[in-house]
Amino acid sequence: MAQNPVVTFHSDKISGSATADFAYQGATFGPNPGIETDNLRFRNRVSIVQDAPMFKEFFRRIHAKLKLASISSPESICILRLSAIGDVCHTVAVVRTLQSHWPDTKLTWVIGKTEASLVGDIPGIEFIIFDKSRGWHAYRDLRRCMRGREFDILLQMHASLRASLASLFIPAPIKLGFDKARAVNCQWLFTTHRINGDARVHAMDGLFQFLEAIGINERILRWDIPLSDADRGFAARNVESGRSILVISACSSRRWRNYRNWSAENYAAVADYAAERYGMQVILTGGETPLEVDYGQRICQLTRCKPHNLVGQTTLKQLLAVLERSTVLVCPDSGPAHMATTVNKPVIGLYATANPARTGPYLSQKWVVNKYPQAVLSEFGRSVNEIRWGRRVRDPEAVNLPKVSDVTAKLDQIRSGQ
Repeated sequence: MAQNPVVTFHSDKISGSATADFAYQGATFGPNPGIETDNLRFRNRVSIVQDAPMFKEFFRRIHAKLKLASISSPESICILRLSAIGDVCHTVAVVRTLQSHWPDTKLTWVIGKTEASLVGDIPGIEFIIFDKSRGWHAYRDLRRCMRGREFDILLQMHASLRASLASLFIPAPIKLGFDKARAVNCQWLFTTHRINGDARVHAMDGLFQFLEAIGINERILRWDIPLSDADRGFAARNVESGRSILVISACSSRRWRNYRNWSAENYAAVADYAAERYGMQVILTGGETPLEVDYGQRICQLTRCKPHNLVGQTTLKQLLAVLERSTVLVCPDSGPAHMATTVNKPVIGLYATANPARTGPYLSQKWVVNKYPQAVLSEFGRSVNEIRWGRRVRDPEAVNLPKVSDVTAKLDQIRSGQ
């Protein structure tokens, strides 16, 4: 049986140089300046002593790896992350790090329409909106935008089939995606390279692994999402000055067999506790869906303190401005948890069906009410370490595991400065 060649790569991330040693049938051959690959864009020199046809496909494959290792201050990078709000907030921190490390690199971000309404005015980034509501026309629009262009790298940071199909219209010799453990929906079929690293990490840490793959090891947890005077004026009119503010964002987006919403009765009890114990103004926020509007109305009916109900009345920018003026946010696994993180506000997250170590508020892990281990043990009879990373609990009763006393205890700790 023929023996496959073995390759050892050597890369210098500071200088951007890359070499490789090849072992074949017991012999090792190092880099030789006299022989180069046929790629004119990235010239990496290697030596071979066997007939070229035997190695042609082999070297075609490994040469792509050498190109990635040799990247240094590329002219242009395209980021592909369409949604959702939380993941887009994570991506902003990655992009800010890119801007700091390679200030002269032109950055383009292909993003969803809703998400662009929150972050689409960040300076120094070209945003291209992919409007999924347009169906197949969205791909046509993207193709037109990309005509005649080519990026040095595509960071394919969204492992959905929609995003993978969109990547087909983004010209780039290097398309960096997730490793196979995280490349769901067959994303690996649409990429030329994959990130490395521990897959059992927080979603934001996973996105920073894209930067590590191209030689950037620093992390800058800075967001600075722009807010207009009008957005901050809206917040000023609705948030009482001189008082501590508890924001309750009661609902997460509805998905099939994805149970995350706590009861209105529990939220009402927390609202009354905050108002009566600490004199806090309670503000309810949420979207325009019937479920969210109904939740807001029910909480108001059940409370003694009568919260200020902004459900269905804010844009994402206005919500961020309200969170900026808040003291603490209580919410389930949802976008506002990560929006509050971008303005450095503590989040009491309610987690039972999802693992907060993967999807929880990045800077508020100690404030999370984490009932996920209990829910996992009940449904699967295993510990968190024994199941697939990120696996969700599908028991609708699991959302009742966090108790009002768990939330008020976390609120007490935040108010006491612990």
